[in-house]
Amino acid sequence: MSHLLLTGATGLLGGYLLRDCARHNLELAVVVRSSKRESARQRIESILAGWENQLGYSLPRPVVLEGDLTKPGLGLDTSQRTWIRDHCSGVIHNAASLTFVKTKDGEPFRSNVEGTRHVLELTRDAGIRKFHHVSTAYICGLRTGRVLETELNVGQQLGNVYEESKIESEAMVMEADYLDRPTVFRPGIIIGDSETGFTSTFHGFYSPLRVAFALVDRIAAGDEAGAQYGLQLLSLFQLQGDEQKNFVPVDWVSAFMAAALANPELHGQVYHLTPANAVTITEMTSVMMEVVDTHVQAHPVEANGRSISRSSFEQFFRDQLAVYKSYWRNDPVFDRTNTMAALPDLPCPIVDRDMLIRMCHFAVKARFGSPAPAPIIPKFDVHAHLASRTTATRELNNSAEASTASHIGLRVTGAGGGDWELELRRDRLVAAHPGVMDDTDTLLYLNSHTFQNLVENGTSPEQCLRTGQILIEGKSPCLQETISLIEQVTGKSHQRA
Repeated sequence: MSHLLLTGATGLLGGYLLRDCARHNLELAVVVRSSKRESARQRIESILAGWENQLGYSLPRPVVLEGDLTKPGLGLDTSQRTWIRDHCSGVIHNAASLTFVKTKDGEPFRSNVEGTRHVLELTRDAGIRKFHHVSTAYICGLRTGRVLETELNVGQQLGNVYEESKIESEAMVMEADYLDRPTVFRPGIIIGDSETGFTSTFHGFYSPLRVAFALVDRIAAGDEAGAQYGLQLLSLFQLQGDEQKNFVPVDWVSAFMAAALANPELHGQVYHLTPANAVTITEMTSVMMEVVDTHVQAHPVEANGRSISRSSFEQFFRDQLAVYKSYWRNDPVFDRTNTMAALPDLPCPIVDRDMLIRMCHFAVKARFGSPAPAPIIPKFDVHAHLASRTTATRELNNSAEASTASHIGLRVTGAGGGDWELELRRDRLVAAHPGVMDDTDTLLYLNSHTFQNLVENGTSPEQCLRTGQILIEGKSPCLQETISLIEQVTGKSHQRA
């Protein structure tokens, strides 16, 4: 099966793309760093387990390649790069650093420029020609008036280093002569889920609210905290209140991208993923003022000396948000000709007051992501089980054995699952390679719960086949051959009834 290589899978948009690409039957491989708490695969597993809890059904797992965008070759070893060359037909470059002031370690240029260069080099070396790039509508910089999807660098002044890094990275993609015409997605300011308010990141739109809540438990009830907050926001950024911002719910951005990725006729275009209705700063601050006041009234602070003075509130607010000053300027009008023509039946939801309140309440309830949710550990890990069952690598020792080797695809959806190309010699399982090859004749489907029952609870393969818990796609072996194969994979033999 031909895969798309996705970067930025553990971010907010990346997590939604994992779900929505699965809905469109797009096969994914992801490049992910490990964290202090989780391995690369565990990070992806936690995201997909969260979706499964919400959706009520199991999802396929991408092939996980542990790497680092900021390193040459993405920090991948030779076998991983070979796998990409053999299995991937396209790249979705979604990873980015949303940093507005240059840091000591070189962000955002290290991730957004050097990272993009590394991805492009990997793409070139692997012979991949299809490239789908996530940019931003704000490469427009300080332009006014109408900004076309066909425009990139027209000499505009840029508002911050983030915009500088993103226009440079998009230009690199567009100039790469070893690619087919790239697809470029330029979203506006991505906010949470339009229905639930869910978000896993709390910068950008959420920053003023987060700063206010850093002090909210020290604002006594009746101090008109929300009014203080709203006035400070307008004063700090020297705003009139009628400035317009283009907020877009993450679920719509992801849904649009996945639908476009699944349709080759929509590739090779630039899409402004911006809403039909912009939100004014007055509307935004009104919502946030309401949320602040609601919280203060529900959690009053007694006059015990802990209350913060108005001057201290103002100074803290200014210090924390000065970096965002250019972020809240008035937006130009983003042309959406390509976007509307591509998927006219998938318009951006109207971002109204109720939606913004949902966004804010979710952020407050989630305590702006602190502490981080606990990792979700699968009850049964198919990866670990297959590793214990295999005894050799894919390299066959001699031509005689090579002639007896056969390959069958295995897809296990759900927690701890994945895709594998099973290698058998003389009806013995010797290797399980990540991903499924395009020319695989036979593919077995089951979920991880069924797999666990086969291994631990004595469930018979024949019963699972007859009840549809195991499905076969492509060339179907006879029943006894299939049962024998499943027993090789699970390590359990059963007596036939």
